[in-house]
Amino acid sequence: MAELYIGTSGFSYSDWVGPFYPPDLPKREWLSYYAQEFQTCELNFTYYRLPNARTLAQLAEKVPPGFRFTLKATDVLTHKREEATPEAFAAFRDALRPLIEQDKFGCVLAQFPYSFKANAENRAYLERLREELADLPVVVEFRHRGWITEATFELLERLGLGFCCVDQPRLRGLIPPIARATADVAYVRFHGRNAAKWWEHEHAWERYDYSYSIEELQEWVPKIRSLAEKAQSVYLFANNHWQGQAVNTARQLRLLLTESSE
Repeated sequence: MAELYIGTSGFSYSDWVGPFYPPDLPKREWLSYYAQEFQTCELNFTYYRLPNARTLAQLAEKVPPGFRFTLKATDVLTHKREEATPEAFAAFRDALRPLIEQDKFGCVLAQFPYSFKANAENRAYLERLREELADLPVVVEFRHRGWITEATFELLERLGLGFCCVDQPRLRGLIPPIARATADVAYVRFHGRNAAKWWEHEHAWERYDYSYSIEELQEWVPKIRSLAEKAQSVYLFANNHWQGQAVNTARQLRLLLTESSE
């Protein structure tokens, strides 16, 4: 049975003060406080700017042994692919070294935009992504439903790339809530089901303003168990982060999975 890692997508949110972080807790201590309860965190700031080894080393010092970070690939590698030079890939790989050396690295999450559709050019880019990131564990999150074919899963398996399962609004064109493991690392992101704000919102956080019910999360328990039978590690991240809702989602998932194993 695979090792389960349950956490949230990001930890540094000012709107978590009160719902999760004590009001008098200094910001520099947020991660250490978070790591008292969760054993993994998905770092999203690495999407907006290339991470550096020093920053990641400092983060690693704030969490205990056994903690795992996953990191979203920088946008140059997924969204601005015309700028994805070999040097850009190398810089990203080099920044991960402190996490790898301290055994606190989980995998890279390569999240592609909705415009990244299932065609020959983009399949070739997945081949290049695998080559450039060498032997690093990598999980791919598609946004366009056109990728959901057996041919895609076979490609991912051949390349040793994980498939990112998602829970999100049931809207036309989006990825449905399927569970597939195509590599040693399985991955699930819970984005929330705020269909009304998914495409039309004034602020980015509105898309992820959603509180899951127990029944909605219960749907994923057998799916997660299935992933755990096929992969070596399973990462579960709550991304409905507005005002700490992700914390409650992660806690509920942990409780449901514990109860189902008893």
